[in-house]
Amino acid sequence: MKSSNLVAIVLATLLVTPAFAQNTNTPNIDKREAQQQKRIANGASSGALTGKETLNLEKREAKIENDKQAAKADGKVTHAERVKLQKEENRTSKKIYEKKHN
Repeated sequence: MKSSNLVAIVLATLLVTPAFAQNTNTPNIDKREAQQQKRIANGASSGALTGKETLNLEKREAKIENDKQAAKADGKVTHAERVKLQKEENRTSKKIYEKKHN
């Protein structure tokens, strides 16, 4: 009887443990980064962005990527870190629009 209880406890622990795993997924941020990279590339190829503007926007995107990796470094991307990354993405999106339409 004791061994069956032990087996049940071990199985329950194994099934519950993944629910408490750290979350470092950032699918929305990843998707947005890819879309913004396309917008920058399209602007550069169409001539809407100069080389200097393109370089500046690429630096902004690189900073967002570095900040994302730093957020993931501790094994969990918190709500505050996600909000910070989203604000950075918003500012960069506005800059892309401004630079492409100036």
